[in-house]
Amino acid sequence: METVTAKGLEVLYSRQQIADRVAEMGAQISRDLNGEKLVMIGVLKGAAFFLVDLSRAIQAEATFDFVAVSSYGKGQRSSGAVKLIKDLDHSIEGKNVLVVEDILDTGLTLAYLRKLFLQQHPKSLRIATLLDKPSRRMEQIEADYVGFSIPNLFVIGYGMDFAERYRNLPDICLMPVENQE
Repeated sequence: METVTAKGLEVLYSRQQIADRVAEMGAQISRDLNGEKLVMIGVLKGAAFFLVDLSRAIQAEATFDFVAVSSYGKGQRSSGAVKLIKDLDHSIEGKNVLVVEDILDTGLTLAYLRKLFLQQHPKSLRIATLLDKPSRRMEQIEADYVGFSIPNLFVIGYGMDFAERYRNLPDICLMPVENQE
């Protein structure tokens, strides 16, 4: 059943579907942590909404840190080169780390971050992504926790953007073809 937002956008996942899936992911992560502390690293800017909601669903003592990387610029296609714009504020050595990303697409960003973070010798390093788009993978990397697996669609909302627009939509929507300029 196709749902449409007030802006006329087609909804791929509603805010309720997202909330339900994030709650399930949080419960699984809580079980896997077994009471241990966690450092959640959000990949800015897209993962901000997901990180906040996921953190509320995890039953463990958690701290936050953030990184910012760039591989897209203002377009919808990855440039192929990942550039670190903001590094971690604190050491992750010996800690349980969960990298929180909005979408696992080509895998370039998360492969880069995984390599960077493993050099700091965390106790554990896991990846949670809200959306997984395996058909676009260029690097062999898989997330430990996946919200939804999607085909090769350009999506916006719930933190995901097009040229910095649409991040604040509460649903995950399909980007209209006529706006993909």
